[in-house]
Amino acid sequence: MPRIPAVPESEAGFFGRLVYRLARRMFGDVPEPFAVVRHNPRLFWASLVADGVQEWAPRVLPKRVRELAVYRTATVVGCSWCVDFGTMLQRLDGLDVQRLQHIDEYRTSPLYDRAERLAIAYADAMTAQPMTVTDVQVAELEAEFGRAGVVELTHSIALENMRGRFNHALGITDQGFDAACKVRLKPAGAPASRG
Repeated sequence: MPRIPAVPESEAGFFGRLVYRLARRMFGDVPEPFAVVRHNPRLFWASLVADGVQEWAPRVLPKRVRELAVYRTATVVGCSWCVDFGTMLQRLDGLDVQRLQHIDEYRTSPLYDRAERLAIAYADAMTAQPMTVTDVQVAELEAEFGRAGVVELTHSIALENMRGRFNHALGITDQGFDAACKVRLKPAGAPASRG
């Protein structure tokens, strides 16, 4: 149970109920972060608009690369909700979710290509406390993805850090959107794996 309870549909207001119903139709359930944010109606609407734009805007990177970096960020932050929901989204997009079970071995695993390894390592470096991003790392990413790709990747990882930390801080845990994936999370505050 989250530290701040979800706003029940009966108390979500007319437009809130419409969003809840749409979410249930899209995902099979109302994502708990939406229902918790509903306590602050202005932030609720701002989040919905931002999420819609965030879904539409990224188009430079291959989706599999971006989604792996976001997924890795969720595991490092320790957000079980993000891991659960992210696995479902990857499965629905037709991406190979079985290899997520081997993400800790990304540096040496044949399941990941060079571009994916660079993106996952960048997620580790951006999510580490303190951050460990280097000039060499950004130069490698730029050579692989171009400047627009590096900006998109950086934005996606930063956004997932915010979402994951929000959910983790408020005790929002997995809802069972994708129970098929059993990836272990990093303990809170643990350094990112070096492969």
